[in-house]
Amino acid sequence: MRFFATLGICLALASAAFAQKLAPLVNPAQVTVIRAGTLIDPRADSPLHNQIIVIRGDKVESVGAAGARIPAGASVIDLSRATVLPGLIDTHTHILLQGEDPAEGGYDANILKYPLGLRAARGTVAVRRALEEGFTTLRDMETEGAGYLDVGIKQAINEGYIPGPRLFISTRAISTTGGYPLEGYAPELTMPKGVQIVDGPVEARKAAREQLDHGADWIKVYMTHRSWLDKQGNLVSQPTLTVEELKAIVDETHGWQKKVACHAYGGIGLHRALDGGCDSIEHGLELDDSAIAQMKRQGTWYVPTLSVYYTDWAPADTPDGQRDRKRASDHQASFQNAMKAGLKIAFGTDMGGIKWTEPIAQEFGRMVEFGMSPMDAIRSATERAAELLDMQGQIGVIVPGSYADIVAVSGDPLHDINQLEHVGFVMKGGQVYKNELK
Repeated sequence: MRFFATLGICLALASAAFAQKLAPLVNPAQVTVIRAGTLIDPRADSPLHNQIIVIRGDKVESVGAAGARIPAGASVIDLSRATVLPGLIDTHTHILLQGEDPAEGGYDANILKYPLGLRAARGTVAVRRALEEGFTTLRDMETEGAGYLDVGIKQAINEGYIPGPRLFISTRAISTTGGYPLEGYAPELTMPKGVQIVDGPVEARKAAREQLDHGADWIKVYMTHRSWLDKQGNLVSQPTLTVEELKAIVDETHGWQKKVACHAYGGIGLHRALDGGCDSIEHGLELDDSAIAQMKRQGTWYVPTLSVYYTDWAPADTPDGQRDRKRASDHQASFQNAMKAGLKIAFGTDMGGIKWTEPIAQEFGRMVEFGMSPMDAIRSATERAAELLDMQGQIGVIVPGSYADIVAVSGDPLHDINQLEHVGFVMKGGQVYKNELK
């Protein structure tokens, strides 16, 4: 009997502890006021000063100059010595990757050795890190062999079980036979793949339907796979899906009022992606003039993810090392040409390909180094990223009716963009998750 009594106490305590882990919901009537010393409005050419932001529940109610009436009973947060801006948006992440160490088995170990429970736990840490670094929204670009695990993590965030950004998810992603790891094993073995494999338009459409039915917000398609240098030293990327296969996916996805993101480095696969109607080109290491013109004409978004291609280079005197350096140099030129052409550019990092312990905001520094103004870099991670996600006016801005996703830094990111690597205040949906600027 003592055993059962003890068991009952333990279960009661566990139940109480579980309930306490639920994040408190924001009271719709709760009023919070932020005193912003400097407010960066991505819609404006210059920042505003001494602003009062009134938040009711999870939405912004008003924004006005200091001296505006503060509602009675409001909780006041003093950021009068800080720079305030909308919550940041990263439109290309992998919360279920960890920048796998080759010495520990690399990408393959992630699928062959790590149980889904471990991957879910690591993903939970990744989304919390992202939120605490000021990224209140992520578009996650597939689970890399973890099936629909992103659906569960998104649900856990939305229901308040774990802290994390707003997630837009793409579940399994799609490629073709010969178009994705795991690779290099004995041919008589059937190895698991990091994506859903399709061959032919019928299979392609069915895969899109399955992923959309299981909760995908976006469909991710790999239009190129491995890359190498040819005899003339030019970067070559292996194409994967045909135009007909991609068109089946795009047609199905657009019928669900959702969009398709295409991983495409360059060459044949990039042009197939554009001819097939992709909504965004991911990476785009080698954008030729005709591709840029077509992207401009079609309104295709460009998500360059620059920083990840400066990590883990092979030695310079090896074929892989020469390829790595060519990728980076071509990518820089493509990014600069995309800016000159006025392509729609959204901030993305490929975090997960980079360890989550590194600062997400390092991408801003690379964008500015290559010629983008600090304000445009901030716009790429706020209002422009929101447009890519069809969330204009709801995220990426601080305006009446928008979600109260607000971050702050102690310095001025318009003069030193690297200040965004040190976010000291984070609010998502009216709830404060971090405040080191008291």
